[in-house]
Amino acid sequence: MTDTPNTAPQANGPIPKGSWVEVRTIILQPSERAAAVPADTAATPLVQWISGFLDEEARIGDEVTITSIIGRQHTGVLGCVNPSYSHSFGNTVPELLTIGTKHEPITSHGKEDRS
Repeated sequence: MTDTPNTAPQANGPIPKGSWVEVRTIILQPSERAAAVPADTAATPLVQWISGFLDEEARIGDEVTITSIIGRQHTGVLGCVNPSYSHSFGNTVPELLTIGTKHEPITSHGKEDRS
């Protein structure tokens, strides 16, 4: 693997071999989806996104091969460089913050066990 800067190259420029990237692969086309899948889901392809190291220099949108952290090779359409996670688990639920702490007794009925 080559050393790459921690910033994404320009989208219109070549991305060096060894860069950490994400590829997109269509697993099932809508026509291949199971009959039991809800209609709105069945109308879209089943897609996977995989991150890995770029095997050869390429540009965004090219079909490329990457090597994952565990050494597996995957082929897909190059989507981005230095991918990050943007999901969350939603807003904080204050009622859950003290469950299991000394501030909240742990018993079957919410009463402190004094046995």
